[in-house]
Amino acid sequence: MEPTRLIVAGAGSRGAGYAGYALEHPNTAKVVGVAEPREFHRMKLAREHAIPNDAIFTDWKTMAARPKFADAVIIATQDRMHTEPSAAFAKQGYHILLEKPMAPTEAECRSIVDEAKKAGVIFGVCHVMRYTRYTRALKQMITDGTIGDIVSLQHLEPVGWWHQAHSFVRGNWRNESESSPMLLAKSCHDMDWIRHIMGHKCLRVSSFGSLKHFRQEEKPAGAADRCISCPNTVESRCPYSATRQYLGLIREKKLDWPVDILTTNLTESGVTEALRTGPYGRCVYACDNDVVDNQVVILEFEGGRTANFTMTAFTPFSDRITKVFGTHGALYGDGSKIQHHNFVSGETSVIDTAASQAGILGGHGGGDLGLMDSFIAAIQKNDPSQILSGPDDSLETHLIVFAAEQSRKESRITSVNI
Repeated sequence: MEPTRLIVAGAGSRGAGYAGYALEHPNTAKVVGVAEPREFHRMKLAREHAIPNDAIFTDWKTMAARPKFADAVIIATQDRMHTEPSAAFAKQGYHILLEKPMAPTEAECRSIVDEAKKAGVIFGVCHVMRYTRYTRALKQMITDGTIGDIVSLQHLEPVGWWHQAHSFVRGNWRNESESSPMLLAKSCHDMDWIRHIMGHKCLRVSSFGSLKHFRQEEKPAGAADRCISCPNTVESRCPYSATRQYLGLIREKKLDWPVDILTTNLTESGVTEALRTGPYGRCVYACDNDVVDNQVVILEFEGGRTANFTMTAFTPFSDRITKVFGTHGALYGDGSKIQHHNFVSGETSVIDTAASQAGILGGHGGGDLGLMDSFIAAIQKNDPSQILSGPDDSLETHLIVFAAEQSRKESRITSVNI
């Protein structure tokens, strides 16, 4: 079988990461085109995949205007730039792998799904948490009735103090008007995962959350608007110091994410200049951020089942932590190990799902690799069921997020309008 031909719209860290599948599986997939406005990222991906000059584009519209020359497209543009390319490539007959979130509004999400269905293309959303070995094992135990009937679930997303500062205070996802709410940008993974594990429709949600800490009012006395200019007496006591975070990584020769987001000049002088002039050098109390730094969501599912979710910035950066409570047992998971408590025997057992995930697609506990394996298999077998995060499932979980945000902003319980 010939390799599946892929084109990439958006060659940032996610687009380039998924494209890396072709480098590790050259007999299965091949990247034959790229569209990216930033020259460095565009040409880097083009060189890595030996893409010919006539298939290198500065924008996705030019690539979509060319007669169809691949089997599928990976759309990894910014959150608010998904709707138009999804429709354009669907009409061309491309199978679509779309980075999450699908879009920042319910209407756009419904439009994307409608266009994909109308075109009859295979469509998947990058909810990579569904594809990890850990999730598959946990889901199978619940499906097999290991803990009886699922009653409730607790789920914690520990974002991590420095990750919040990097991505959601200084970074691209800091401001709702430029990207999307925190629950959509970061935690739609978790809403999707909870729905997947519960295995029943969500009926109603209630949510609370706020921007508690990363505000001007919390700025320490004497702090500068840039960390590089901050007095040592203040900077040395600040957990969110950009100079300590990013220059520390450079000095340790850790040149990948997150420091490679600041600049393409990955030297101490290059990063110092980025801290002096770019967005990632700003004081976390002097940014234009407005997304929440903590949020809770309470969900009611069919049959009286419930779940609660907590997202908080104020943790170490680590895997999610989940407790699932059933009528015959309970499961405690940390993204790798699953602890099973059997109510009948009184015994406790541990299943370790950890696996070495080396290589380009080792991220998200192997979920990136699992996603790409499934997407390529779906295309080659012409079998959409290979994809765990198809259009209907993804739309439903986005609708849960929109309902939760409505609840948070309007201070009321909100029904999920499937």
